[in-house]
Amino acid sequence: MYESFFGFAQKPFSLLPNPYFLYGSRTHRIAINLLQYGLEEQTGYVVLTGEVGTGKTTLLRELLHRSYGNLTIGLVTNTHHSFGELMKWILSAYDLPFRDKDRVEQHQALLDFVIDRYAAGKRVILIIDEAQNLSGEALEQLRMLSNINSENDHLLQVIMVGQPELRQMLASPTLRQFVQRIAVDYHLEPLTVEEVEGYIAHRLKTAGGDPNLFTADACRAAHFFSGGIPRLVNAVCDYALVFAFADERRQIDIDTVLDAAAERMQGGLGSFTRIPEGITRAQLRHALVTGEPLPTA
Repeated sequence: MYESFFGFAQKPFSLLPNPYFLYGSRTHRIAINLLQYGLEEQTGYVVLTGEVGTGKTTLLRELLHRSYGNLTIGLVTNTHHSFGELMKWILSAYDLPFRDKDRVEQHQALLDFVIDRYAAGKRVILIIDEAQNLSGEALEQLRMLSNINSENDHLLQVIMVGQPELRQMLASPTLRQFVQRIAVDYHLEPLTVEEVEGYIAHRLKTAGGDPNLFTADACRAAHFFSGGIPRLVNAVCDYALVFAFADERRQIDIDTVLDAAAERMQGGLGSFTRIPEGITRAQLRHALVTGEPLPTA
């Protein structure tokens, strides 16, 4: 819609996870390095958590795009409370037959596959996305898969990715044996104000546009409304581009972002940070421009 107007080769703020646009903020650099460390050092269990929209899936796709010739990777995105259902998805992730097999036969099929890969000089990696949807029982059964490993080598490595609820679940005393097997654990934090400005410029440039299209004040407004969550940064910036295109503005300033965020939240479906009760738009604008704190309502 607005791509040609602003000179983009593609949309800079799509909500789809695309590793091509991955921005190297401090928290994302640490996360991808820890994921790589977990793979290269053959650690047992790896846990990566973060709020909705912080970029977990994008990091996973970046990891999958990298070349690991000795790894056989299976990705499970359909998590279930029942481990029996999960095992079917695990087998499906490796294109292994699971129909008409009971739980013992399913476990044996996975064991045979892992041993076969190990004999061929390869390791098997299981990535479970949205792992917070698993029940405590399913997590405990997942821990039991560590029995597949030998004394010297991790034949099967599990990477679990989920929302903060996963961390709360793992804190349960009943899962302490599981937690003891977690070698790498990291929680993605939201972007800082400075990182949001760099994030926006990076995506604009990557899309073929002007990295300075958003003013510094506009970037600070984007950080306020998004709380530093990358997906919400994309949402508010995309809306701002539509507003600017409609008014034929060549620069995105703070008022464009304020207008876009206000319109998005008017329908009640927006997830943006709302202006505190008793604070006017003018007061918010002044605080964002000057860097001064918001007045007490």
